[in-house]
Amino acid sequence: MNPHSDLKTALDEVSASSAGGSPFLIAYGATFIITAILSLVLPRTTAALIAMFQGTVALPLAFWLERRMGSQRMSTGNPLRDLSALMAVSQALGIPALIVVFSLNPAAVPVVLAGLGGVHFLPYAWLHRTRLYIFLGAAAAIGAFVIQIMLGAQAFSVILFYVGIVYWIFAPLLVRHASQIVREQASLEPQA
Repeated sequence: MNPHSDLKTALDEVSASSAGGSPFLIAYGATFIITAILSLVLPRTTAALIAMFQGTVALPLAFWLERRMGSQRMSTGNPLRDLSALMAVSQALGIPALIVVFSLNPAAVPVVLAGLGGVHFLPYAWLHRTRLYIFLGAAAAIGAFVIQIMLGAQAFSVILFYVGIVYWIFAPLLVRHASQIVREQASLEPQA
């Protein structure tokens, strides 16, 4: 079998089984928005702690949504299975940096979270074969940075809302991309 077609098949399966990664954007978008709402009534340090650890709620929710939204299960023999799992949880390695940021300036936690998210998304452009992830990463990181520069101390809640909304804007675009991959797969399968 052609190694290029094997890689394409593995990539197709990753995108189909994860609905293009959209469950993660839906879950994290929700926790960012909930955290933004809470930040309007909670002390800044409390809201910053919630923002730092909102992934402990979002990640299991994202995996649950992925099971519901994916059009198929990823086979255990998929050579990209471990890579995709590592990519999904890689952001957790940013927690030490967030703890340092929190200890220096809790108000900077949202902009740093947005930057970490932006960096995190870039490899997904290759994994899912779409530039949407490049635009998503840039929109999250650069947009949050611009908001931080423009609003200064008032940027905290705005950035959290912004990131959640950006994630939700890109989620249906990624669902559509994954659906196109699934349709292409179906059209290539031999007819019975």
